[in-house]
Amino acid sequence: MERAFTPLECLLPAGNLKFCLLILNQPLNKGHFHCLWSRAALRACADGGANHLYDITEGSQESFLPDYISGDFDSIQPEVKDYYKVKGCELIETMDQDLTDFTKCLQILQKKIEKKGLQVDVIVALGGLGGRFDQTMASVETLFHATNITPSPVIVIQECSLIYLLQPGKHKLRVDTGLEGPWCGLIPIGSPCESVTTTGLRWNLTNQVLKFGTLVSTSNTYDDSGIVTIETDKPLLWTMAIKS
Repeated sequence: MERAFTPLECLLPAGNLKFCLLILNQPLNKGHFHCLWSRAALRACADGGANHLYDITEGSQESFLPDYISGDFDSIQPEVKDYYKVKGCELIETMDQDLTDFTKCLQILQKKIEKKGLQVDVIVALGGLGGRFDQTMASVETLFHATNITPSPVIVIQECSLIYLLQPGKHKLRVDTGLEGPWCGLIPIGSPCESVTTTGLRWNLTNQVLKFGTLVSTSNTYDDSGIVTIETDKPLLWTMAIKS
């Protein structure tokens, strides 16, 4: 079965897409933030993500209260934690050190989606692709966990970049929202991909092997079709530019 998805639909100012927002511990882009916050069905912060929410909404924090904040609370500033506690936000302490705050926050989010009976098209994580490289890789690793946590696609967005983990099979990505930047890539992270075939790219692949030390499709771009199709035999990381 071909999976159809429009990665940047969540950033369009209007539409019927139903999504939840998860804020990570990285600086936030105001344009992305306000667009996503205003349309999200549920809003959560992973630990230090609450610091960035507090900062970006300075002067109007009371209008931007998350549904919950979770984590081991080693990153959230005490005054930020106290503020949201006083305002009645749910604080959920998760001490498991084998999983990242992002992964644990995603687990809680899925339980709340199920409890509320929400229909969710995508989960959007904001942040997680800047700053420390080990934390960026932890965001990628969470996408591998996500397949066992939620049936919804999970994307991570920060500044001009988006990542989305393609599962084995056929995918049809719409890249005609007008928000797409010039570059895209396919990264065989986790394990080599023995057979990848694409259409809609400037440099397409035909039953190609993608693996580190052999070939990784970075700095690719699109043809003029507005649609990219990808068939892969293993999980494959799709990344793309977002217009600034």
